[in-house]
Amino acid sequence: MKAVVQDRFGPPEQVLRVTDVDRPEPGPGEVLVRLRATSVNTPDWIAVAGVPYVLRLSARAKGAVRGTDVAGTVEALGAGVSGFAVGDAVIGTKWGSGFPTAGTFAEYTVTRADRLIPKPEGIGFADAAASVMSGMTAHAAVAEVFAAGPGQRILVNGASGGVGTFAVQIARHRGAEVTAVCGPANLDLVRGLGAARAIDYTATDFTAGPDRYDAILDNVLNHPPRRVLRALASGGVYLPNSIGNSGGLLAGLAKMAGATLLGAAGRADVRSVDGGFTPERLTAVADLVASGAVRPVIDRTYPLEETPAAVARMYSHRARGNIVITMGE
Repeated sequence: MKAVVQDRFGPPEQVLRVTDVDRPEPGPGEVLVRLRATSVNTPDWIAVAGVPYVLRLSARAKGAVRGTDVAGTVEALGAGVSGFAVGDAVIGTKWGSGFPTAGTFAEYTVTRADRLIPKPEGIGFADAAASVMSGMTAHAAVAEVFAAGPGQRILVNGASGGVGTFAVQIARHRGAEVTAVCGPANLDLVRGLGAARAIDYTATDFTAGPDRYDAILDNVLNHPPRRVLRALASGGVYLPNSIGNSGGLLAGLAKMAGATLLGAAGRADVRSVDGGFTPERLTAVADLVASGAVRPVIDRTYPLEETPAAVARMYSHRARGNIVITMGE
C-alpha cells in the first residue's frame, strides 16, 4: 500500500516521502480500515518537525507514519470484534498515548475497534475526517470542561483554526454569546460561523479591553496567561489549549505550565482540555455535523501524494479551519 513515511525530524517537505509499505493486519480487537480521508492536526506537525525539541525524546522519527483521524470503510476484522462488518463506513481515531508511528497518512490503517463509531450517512468522508480531533477537542472545551450556555460570554482565541471554528459553532449552538479572535482575513469567516463579535488580533489586544468573559478558550497562547486572566469575569474559566508556534526547546509548554500554576495557586479557575476519544464525544460531534448545526471548515484538501505539502500548510499556522487528506475512491 501507499504510505507517507518520515525519515527524520525537520521541515515536512524535506522529511516526508510517499512510498510502498506492507499493509497491516488487524490483531485481536482491531479493525483494518481502508482510509478515504484523514486530517492534519497539531500532533502531526509536532511529530514531523520535532518541536518543541524536548518532545523528540518521546517521538520516534525514522520510519514513522503519522496521522490519527480515521474516516473510511472496514476492510477486515480482527478476532473478537463485534458491532462492525466489512464494508461499514466508520470514523474514529488512533490518538492515544504518545505519537502514533503507524498512523493514517496511508491507504490503510489498523485501529482498535473501541476507537471507532459508525459514520452517519449524511456526512462525507472529508467532513468526517475533519471532525474527529478538532471537533472532539472543541466539544470537550465548550460543552464539557466549560458547559457553555445561554447568558454566558465566551471568547475563543485562535477562532479561525481547526479547533476554533468548531468551538465557535458549538458554543453558539448551545446559546452562548461568542467573541472570536483571529486575523483580519478571517473576520468574516468567524462571523459567518455565529460569532457575535470578531476581534482582529493584529489591531486589538483583547486582554487590555474592558470586556469580561465567563470563559476564554485560548488556542494560541500569544499572550502571557497573567494578562489573559484580566479578561475573565468573576468566577470565569481559563482554558489554555496550545503549545504555541515558537519552536525551540519548550515552545509554548512554559506558558501552559504557567497557566496551570496560576490555577493551582488559586489565582483563577484554570482547566485543562482533554479532547481524547470517547464514543459519546465523537458521536455528539458527528450528530451536530449530520444535523447541520455545525459544519466542518476545510481550508484545503490534498491527495495522499501531497501529504508533505498538507503538513507544511498546517505547520505554517495559516490554515483556515482544517486540512484534509483524501485517498480517492
